[in-house]
Amino acid sequence: MKFLSRALSRRHKPLRWLLAPLICLLIIAPTPAFTQELTLSQKVLNMELMLESEYETYFGEDLAEVTQSPEEIAIALARVGEETGTSPAVLWAMPREDHLHLVLIMPNGEPIVRDLYDVPKDLLAKTTEQFHRHISRPSGNAYMPAARKLYDWIIGPYEDEFLTPAGIDTLLVCSGDGLRGLALPALYDGEQFLVEKYNTASIPAFNLIDTDYDAIEPGNLLAVGASEFQDLSPLPAVPVELSNIAWQLRTAEGSDRNWQDRSLLNQSFTLENFNTLLSRQSYDIVHLATHAEFKPGKPENSYIQLWDQRLTLEDVNNLDWQLPNLELLVLSACETAVGDSNAELGFAGLALRSGVKSAVASLWDVSDLGTLALMSEFYHQIPQTATKAEALRQAQLALLKDQTDAVDLSQLQKSYGEKALANESLGSLSHPFYWAGFTMISSPW
Repeated sequence: MKFLSRALSRRHKPLRWLLAPLICLLIIAPTPAFTQELTLSQKVLNMELMLESEYETYFGEDLAEVTQSPEEIAIALARVGEETGTSPAVLWAMPREDHLHLVLIMPNGEPIVRDLYDVPKDLLAKTTEQFHRHISRPSGNAYMPAARKLYDWIIGPYEDEFLTPAGIDTLLVCSGDGLRGLALPALYDGEQFLVEKYNTASIPAFNLIDTDYDAIEPGNLLAVGASEFQDLSPLPAVPVELSNIAWQLRTAEGSDRNWQDRSLLNQSFTLENFNTLLSRQSYDIVHLATHAEFKPGKPENSYIQLWDQRLTLEDVNNLDWQLPNLELLVLSACETAVGDSNAELGFAGLALRSGVKSAVASLWDVSDLGTLALMSEFYHQIPQTATKAEALRQAQLALLKDQTDAVDLSQLQKSYGEKALANESLGSLSHPFYWAGFTMISSPW
């Protein structure tokens, strides 16, 4: 069944979402006698209901129904694994005041619970803040100790006993407050980054994502963006980025169909022009190369910068998206206030807000050239891989291993001149700063 937000236009249900927190509280915090009767399956379902409530309260609207039990989630994982040739698992990482609550479900498996009472919420928050602060700088290895701790806490309890023996290669990670902005690909086990082992996607809740699989076939791309701004730093590589990602798709081999693309740049990238193009036809991919920011507070505080105005997160679902064909929404130059609950909800809810199946966005103010390189590699990989998460992972590995063949960064000096790119390095892009901040949101398929 197609995810409700893609098949139907959303309708506000005020009573439902206003009462949702109270309903979940009654479900999740029952009387002591009833607590003993709750099965593990019911506890997992209640956790999903709580997550649904958080997003519906933040956005002020009904999003979807939580109907899939853990047993049905395990069956869905097995089905989509067969369709994609992958081995997916879903992992919930929920910070509690006195412990970290983890739940893992693998294909056709039962929930596996781990509670880490040596990882209280304040310790986890401190470690996450250290990790983010150091990794969002383009040099040094100061992020390593925190990256190792986070790997041991979140992945370690399951890896040797469950993930490795089962051949799991795709992790759908559903994180609670404080972990939604975690750069999962850069978690480190002491020898390898997580990206070297697993495809990853950050999901709001398993019941809030589309689990139907349709490989991205040649179709329509809308690539829009801006390189010049009145009160924001310029993004001089954006024109090359927009042309290069279109070229990567148009020249892909192995199909008898060709990608068609439309674009808007700088002065033409207005709300009117953008919405007009959206309304005229359906697109498989919409790519926005412009500043965007997910800020604390209500959805209207967060925005995507167009040429003529800021498009708030509150306004995103008012655009004339042609659903359900839109498979992927990409924001290639955004950032979120990691550690702020509301900002993280807005970031993690990006795909929910637009109704798109999957989204890619960045957690910090990324490098202009690093973004160009990663996005070029990502679009180079899309026609060659079974899933969007695998395409992103291969692009991240290309930067990590300094194998960015999809774009010649040295040519940018000729295109833009040394002055335009004076603050950018044309050296190695292997540091996690350049690639780890890009996150697949919602469905990895």
